[in-house]
Amino acid sequence: MSKPVILAIVGSLRRESYNRQLALAAQKAVGDRADFRLLDYADIPYMNQDIEFPAPEAIARVRAEIKSADGIWFFTPEYNHFFPGVLKNLLDWLSRPVSKDEPQVLAGKPAAISGITPSMAGTALAQDHLVTLISFLNMKIMNIPRLTIPNAQQQLNQAGALELAASAPYLQKQADAFLKFIDSNK
Repeated sequence: MSKPVILAIVGSLRRESYNRQLALAAQKAVGDRADFRLLDYADIPYMNQDIEFPAPEAIARVRAEIKSADGIWFFTPEYNHFFPGVLKNLLDWLSRPVSKDEPQVLAGKPAAISGITPSMAGTALAQDHLVTLISFLNMKIMNIPRLTIPNAQQQLNQAGALELAASAPYLQKQADAFLKFIDSNK
């Protein structure tokens, strides 16, 4: 039996963002139980129906990666009580049909959501907004457990890298639950 493929989508394009670091921590929590990949989407253009068909190469590549995944794990910061515009742009592209004969690629995909932020508020509002959108796109959402980590600076090591302490068991619990959720939604 082959391992499931989990595609991580990080809502920040910054190379060392807290959420990218959280995704890498999730990769360790998943271990060898799945093929865990981070989606690189920094090169996609703004959604524009004038260039929708045929889709730009970057969009075709991202869609192919989504199609090959068994589950999508979102890692989102919270910007002004919402998820980032780059993530919204990606989801706008992914919400569109691939062609006149092929529907959008997110429908039916299992999804998990995590997030970390420097503020005390955590990422709960951003996650709720993201759930609203991906529900509309007919993804299968694992609502429990979700992980929202406030005060990111409290979980950084002396070099400034994320080193989960209090949140580590919750990330592990979410990783275990998501693997089961993916399996139950095959």
